[in-house]
Amino acid sequence: MDTIGNFLTRIRNAGMAKHEKVDLPNSNMRVGLAKVLKDAGYIRSYKVAKDGKQGVMRVYLRYDQEGRHSIKKIHRVSTPGKRIYVSAGDIPQVRSGFGLAILSTNKGVLSGEEAAQQNVGGELLCKVW
Repeated sequence: MDTIGNFLTRIRNAGMAKHEKVDLPNSNMRVGLAKVLKDAGYIRSYKVAKDGKQGVMRVYLRYDQEGRHSIKKIHRVSTPGKRIYVSAGDIPQVRSGFGLAILSTNKGVLSGEEAAQQNVGGELLCKVW
């Protein structure tokens, strides 16, 4: 089961349906992805609630003044069947710098810009714009 793909799909579907929030099972990878998306301004916030098992993560979506979802496109790059790794010098620029690449590195889940500043590469998880 592709947990990252499931996370991205739920956010994409909730945005298209104009939901205010979406609930997901919690994991450290999902928390890292939500943190990067929040820091870049694509979501308003997120919360993690303990429920005795895995926990539940609630992601609050962001919309502009016309009611359009702030995430135009969210695209999974590295899949369980085909992993895509990039070095620090080969991190792609998404939409000429207007988008965001998210990487899983040995220093945690980072945006492409943060990974380039820290000179680390890793698995290219997704692209967002």
